[in-house]
Amino acid sequence: MVAVSQENMVALVSRTGRHLQRYNKLGRRQVVGCIPYRYKIPKQTSLDAAGELEVLVISSQKGKGMLFPKGGWEKDESKKEAALRETLEEAGVRGILERELGKWSFKSKSHDTHYEGYMFPLLVEEQLDFWPEKDVRQRKWMSVQEAKEVCQYIWMKEALEKFVSRLASQQHAAEKTLNK
Repeated sequence: MVAVSQENMVALVSRTGRHLQRYNKLGRRQVVGCIPYRYKIPKQTSLDAAGELEVLVISSQKGKGMLFPKGGWEKDESKKEAALRETLEEAGVRGILERELGKWSFKSKSHDTHYEGYMFPLLVEEQLDFWPEKDVRQRKWMSVQEAKEVCQYIWMKEALEKFVSRLASQQHAAEKTLNK
């Protein structure tokens, strides 16, 4: 008999259906997602070389372009829990969820529907070999500039800009503190 730790086990099934979906007061479906990121050099925390920061993008299920992991925020979970779940289901990564980047209102490209989206940065600590949507999505690490070029949603590109700007201002503040 072999003992297996359940700590690293992942249910290989994504949540489906809309019966638990959250909607705002205007009837817009609420979605949450993450910008998974890492530094090429482990333990690095600065943007000295812009190429050292990488973000993880995934293919859309319909195969039309790349995006950051996102999906429905459900009634039985917090916004942060939903962001972590969607990122695990769609991209197969886990990590440290950081402060929310903001809220965006956007219209679906395929449906005549308006959504409300929330995005969080996620510092990736673990990349899984098997995850719920492994067979229906590709994932790819790339530079911020590459992600801006391939990401199919303007609102996600805006979230990426906000994230990079936040990192730069945090670094600038840290440098000011060191130089006092």
